[in-house]
Amino acid sequence: MASMKKKIIQGKMATAGYSMLEALLAVAVGLILVALAIPGARSAIASYELDAAVDNAVGAIQGPRYQAIMHGYPYQVDFNSTTKTIQISSEIPPATTFSATGNALPISAEAVTLGVGTPNSSSAGHLILQFKGNGSVSISSGQTMPAILTITYNRVTKTLTVSNYGSVSVQ
Repeated sequence: MASMKKKIIQGKMATAGYSMLEALLAVAVGLILVALAIPGARSAIASYELDAAVDNAVGAIQGPRYQAIMHGYPYQVDFNSTTKTIQISSEIPPATTFSATGNALPISAEAVTLGVGTPNSSSAGHLILQFKGNGSVSISSGQTMPAILTITYNRVTKTLTVSNYGSVSVQ
């Protein structure tokens, strides 16, 4: 009889388990905890997405600079705020113009906003950095050094500042 998990209490037969009220209370507490955690999770994901876009931009600056130093010929990075893409180009001798090293890549899969400062009229919406073989950086799109690039996602903005020698600081 003990294996039937029933016991007799003062003449009444009872089964072991939770009442419907206890189960509903546990579900309600669980739902409240989930509802409280959702904004924090969304904020963490937004922070991660912004950080990933910033890391992409920093890598797109530092990688071509290192390539220019290693190969000894100029590289260029074009940040396009209209299409939110990054295009890397090189000027392999004896060439006299830059040619793309691959396809333009999105700065992020998310809807980030890219700010490139105020370029000259022929480079509207672009920040174009050129890297020389000695490691120096110049801007060919008309802005002044240091180069300033902003990335915004979910109303949070990070500012990247690029020095004359490719040092990138993020604020």
